Amino acid sequence: MANQKKMVEAITSRDEDFSRWYTDIVKKAELVDYSGVKGCMVIRPYGYAIWENIQRELDARFKATGHENVYMPMFIPESLLQKEKDHVEGFAPEVAWVTQGGDEKLTERLCVRPTSETLFCEHYAKIINSYRDLPKLYNQWCSVVRWEKTTRPFLRTSEFLWQEGHTMHETEEEAREETLRMLKVYEDFYRDVLAIPAVVGKKTEKEKFAGAVETYTIEPMMHNGVALQGGTSHYFGDGFARSFDIKFTGRDNTLQYPHQTSWGVSTRMIGAIIMVHGDDDGLVLPPKISPVQVVIVPIAQHKEGVLDKARELYGRLSDTYRTKLDDSDNSPGWKFSQYEMKGVPVRVEIGPKDIENGRCILVRRDNREKTVVALENLEEAVAKALQDIHDAMYASALKNLEEKTYTATTHEEFLDTAKNKPGFIKAMWCGETACEEQLKEETGGVKSRCIPFVEEHIADTCVCCGKPAKYQVFWGKQY
Repeated sequence: MANQKKMVEAITSRDEDFSRWYTDIVKKAELVDYSGVKGCMVIRPYGYAIWENIQRELDARFKATGHENVYMPMFIPESLLQKEKDHVEGFAPEVAWVTQGGDEKLTERLCVRPTSETLFCEHYAKIINSYRDLPKLYNQWCSVVRWEKTTRPFLRTSEFLWQEGHTMHETEEEAREETLRMLKVYEDFYRDVLAIPAVVGKKTEKEKFAGAVETYTIEPMMHNGVALQGGTSHYFGDGFARSFDIKFTGRDNTLQYPHQTSWGVSTRMIGAIIMVHGDDDGLVLPPKISPVQVVIVPIAQHKEGVLDKARELYGRLSDTYRTKLDDSDNSPGWKFSQYEMKGVPVRVEIGPKDIENGRCILVRRDNREKTVVALENLEEAVAKALQDIHDAMYASALKNLEEKTYTATTHEEFLDTAKNKPGFIKAMWCGETACEEQLKEETGGVKSRCIPFVEEHIADTCVCCGKPAKYQVFWGKQY
């Protein structure tokens, strides 16, 4: 036909140029477009639908653990931001400031929120008076602004979408339990929904969040061996509470400071999905967050009965699965390429011969496996395929993580591995920040990712300075 769209163009190979491959996918799969503001992205409907599914799945988990959603202002007065010294110093280089409103210069600068600890603390100071008011388990879905110098869609942008939990507790024990509980929520979500394994543990003092006592992190590995900080959970102690004069009357009738946590994940998760699961034909989406789980492609749809049967199958599947029937006038070949680019987990093909034989063809996106399915068994076959796809995607990602995780016992071995084998390096560390900084400098960016909860005794000495080792650390480059 004269207006037939051209077939989906090939994208750059992952192995040829991983960065270009990533950019090709986010553009050609219609996830984002660039905006007129450097570092800001337009999240297109397909990309936003992925985020909505992530948000829905996570929000249900937050509410199941007793959290409530709130919304805080996007502007923070400078005097409020300055109340917590370490916090403001940590964010100062990334802060965007509003200095004028309309025609008038503001008497006090307003920060466009890079995170909302100070706003929550200002509010908590007003509403927490007694131990009976605790715990406060709040979460916010919003956008934040951090003026990034180098940007890439989903991975590092000046504005991005996220959720930030901010909770207050009566005791240190409760707050610490909350910090680890929410980290586990993230870990389970990555595994059970995104089909992504990760290394989980505690950040070093150098890498912890500004103002936190302790920061915990989930660190998935991308296909090319580079880490992505997938989510963090922070224990703040009572430092913010003291800075903001948040006090409550305890059970013993004395004034006390509550203990605080915060935790968050962002649209960076979509970048992780692309880089963990994608291939040279485009996206490979985990079934639980794919905007379309099943696409039905009629073959020879101009022939009598084909579209009617395709619509019947759509009716059967659409109540249970996010299903699309593509009855456009594009060719079947174009449709196959299009939905492979978009990562749709399952494709169902139905044509005249299939109808005659009471069957259809089911195609998996992850491995291209084709199965002949009797029409009466379609629902069961789709359910099995979606679960099998999730399991296979997780297994593939876990294999990549394990194969690209190395062990180094000496300084020379560490440097050689960092230079020649992209991935995580397990190595011992003395606990000194100077050694972290030296290794980062020597390797062109290899940093401590985390101290795992279960440490291995790889060697007796620090991989950098040779002094007695205190911790086993996962090291790696990051996005």
